[in-house]
Amino acid sequence: MADIVQSLCVPSSYKDQQYRGSTTDLEKDLANSTTLYVGNLSFYTTEEQIYELFSKCGEIKRIIMGLDKFQKTPCGFCFVEYYHHQDALDCMKYVNTTKLDERIIRTDLDPGYRDGRQYGRGRSGGQVRDEYRQDYDQGRGGWGHVRAKQLEAQRAHRQKEEYEAITTIPTGAGEYKGKNVASSQQQQQHKRERPDDEEKETQGREKNPRFREDSSDDEDEMQTDV
Repeated sequence: MADIVQSLCVPSSYKDQQYRGSTTDLEKDLANSTTLYVGNLSFYTTEEQIYELFSKCGEIKRIIMGLDKFQKTPCGFCFVEYYHHQDALDCMKYVNTTKLDERIIRTDLDPGYRDGRQYGRGRSGGQVRDEYRQDYDQGRGGWGHVRAKQLEAQRAHRQKEEYEAITTIPTGAGEYKGKNVASSQQQQQHKRERPDDEEKETQGREKNPRFREDSSDDEDEMQTDV
C-alpha cells in the first residue's frame, strides 16, 4: 500500500531559482525544514486568518506575509514557520488543498526563509504567475497585469474611434450650410418688410361711411329736434 499511495507530506519538485546550494543541499534542508510556503492566497486574507488555520497543526513561530515589491501590500502568498519539523509535515497532510477565504490554498515544504523573499518577483511588484493570468480573479486583484494592459489598450483604441472629434468637413456640408444661411437671411428680410406692407394695406382700405369720427354733429341734431 505504501508503494501505491504517495505520502501527503512529500515536498514538490519545485526548486527556488534563488536557492544557493546543490540538489543534495536542498534535500537536506527540506528533510529538517520547519517552514512552509503557502500559495494561492487571496489578497484580502489576513495574518490572523492564517494563524487560526495553521495553528491547528502545531505551535507557530512566525508568519511572514508576501508583499508587493512596490506597493507593500499582500500579493497572495506567505511563509509559515513552525518550531518542529513534524508540525510542518502534519500541516502538509491536513491543511494542503483546503479552503481559506473561499480559495484552495497549497502548501509546500520550504528550505528556509531568508530576508528579501517576502517580496513578489514580478515586474509589476507582485507574483510572476499573476503577470500572465488571462482570467479575472477578484481575490487576486482582478485581471493579470499583462491582460489588464491589453484591455486598457483596446479600450483606448475603441474610445479614439468612437469619440474623437471630427477634423474634416464631410463632402457637401459647405453647400448645405450655405443654403441654411441664405434661407435664414430671407426669413429675416421678410420679417422686416412685413410691418410696412400691413401699414400700406390699412391706409388703402376705404373707411366705412356709417361711422363718423366727430360725434358733435349728432349732438347738434338732437338739440334741434327738441
